[in-house]
Amino acid sequence: MTPDPKLLSFSEARQTVEQYAATLGPTQPEMLSLLDALGLVLAEDLRADRDFPPFPRSTRDGFAVRAADVAATPARLRCVGEIKAGATVEQSAIKIAAGEAAEIMTGAPVPAGADAVVMVEYAERDGDVVTVRRAVRAGENIVPAAAEARQDATMVLRGTRVNHAIVAVAAAVGRAEIAAYRRPRVAVLATGDELVDINLPPGPNEIRNSNSYSLAAQVYAAGGEAVILPVAPDSAHELALLLRKGFQSDLLLISGGVSMGKYDLVEQVLASFDARFLFTGVRIQPGKPVVFGEVALHGRTVPFFGLPGNPVSTMVTFQLFARPLLDGLAGSKPQPLPFAQASLKEEFTIKTGLTRFLPAQLGGTHERPEVELVRWQGSGDLMAVSGANCYIVVPPDRERFAAGEAVTVLLF
Repeated sequence: MTPDPKLLSFSEARQTVEQYAATLGPTQPEMLSLLDALGLVLAEDLRADRDFPPFPRSTRDGFAVRAADVAATPARLRCVGEIKAGATVEQSAIKIAAGEAAEIMTGAPVPAGADAVVMVEYAERDGDVVTVRRAVRAGENIVPAAAEARQDATMVLRGTRVNHAIVAVAAAVGRAEIAAYRRPRVAVLATGDELVDINLPPGPNEIRNSNSYSLAAQVYAAGGEAVILPVAPDSAHELALLLRKGFQSDLLLISGGVSMGKYDLVEQVLASFDARFLFTGVRIQPGKPVVFGEVALHGRTVPFFGLPGNPVSTMVTFQLFARPLLDGLAGSKPQPLPFAQASLKEEFTIKTGLTRFLPAQLGGTHERPEVELVRWQGSGDLMAVSGANCYIVVPPDRERFAAGEAVTVLLF
């Protein structure tokens, strides 16, 4: 039997979505306060409004000296003043001559003539006399003026996602507002007659719609804005109406209806929109039936993912494949998956043939991280994944893993 050319390996599918994400234009930029921009992507470069630091800065509490004066220790120097962080120009207008020192605090400007700072632990002051017990080299414990950035230099590039460090840089250059790309709008559509909304009591053969909310949470965590649509019943006509609403967003995520069952209608209805399918399955577990493509509608081309309906499959396939598209729509390059290595606590065996992502718990110490599988009942087991913090990644050609062996983990 000839393999379906739309059924890809994990690496092929990941490469496909990364290449597609790189072609996406970002959303429109908007001016936002620093905290409102947190998690979004910069739509402008951040530039230095002056030299950073604007003066030679002491990195330690201690004494500003000439290194040549303390080459031989103990050395006795005359203290000619004190300089604190935030000192006025007049207060810091001290010049250190041979045989002199000035008491100085962390962050204070180093006075003219001094070329090093002796840490307070290695010096004693008695009135105007400072005894230095340890030599320093020129430049020690000093950050030169403009060492971090010169005025008008680019400090952060456009396309960088705003985190707490970027907020600090923006604040340091005097920016109360910055230009950031709008959050991509991501429509979330769950399918299936068995689903009811979370505020309704389910019937004997019904389940609550958890997928829409888990996907929305992942969308928000990835810097997007989730638009949760009503549950689509197992009706081609109703599904088509809801898909049309979903295509008004920047990206459409559909959970369920992509397998081979009689009522799995998603691919059939997407085809009625003349969808272009980039793949219709990936050799992974969980998540093999995942579908990726795009639809051109009303002058816009909107990408979509059909994700499997089992909750763990939905979560895994979002992280593996949908997240890069949110990066592209948000104005940044697709971020690499956060893989790490850890020692396996207990051995296990598994079938070959698929790349598997198994819920696991990463622990141990920073010197010896350890990981163990979480017991689970398959890709519908929400309790298992709620107790996990990573997936053990099993390559398709491995069957047995021994305790103590280094394995690859994918962090949440």
